[in-house]
Amino acid sequence: MVETLIWTQEALDDIDAIAEFIARDSPTHAQQVVERLFELGDAIVDQPRAGRVVPELGNADIRERFLYSYRLIYEMSNDVILILAVIHGKRLLEERFDGR
Repeated sequence: MVETLIWTQEALDDIDAIAEFIARDSPTHAQQVVERLFELGDAIVDQPRAGRVVPELGNADIRERFLYSYRLIYEMSNDVILILAVIHGKRLLEERFDGR
């Protein structure tokens, strides 16, 4: 059973950037998206294998769940879930995933 959920600084920075972008049009909607992203992170703890394997990486321990057009990418390791990134679905994965 997973006991720990950790958000990387990169993932938190991604959420900040998403919120800033959405807030240009609707601060209320930006806040809702941020809240739902954190709720999704919490839900992953209960069923970490429910996410699909990230196709570009092909590593069974790195998975993703979707919220709207965003990909929440996480890594499972023993009793820890590490949230690695939150990216727009049209964005390509960046070099930070090289070697994983």
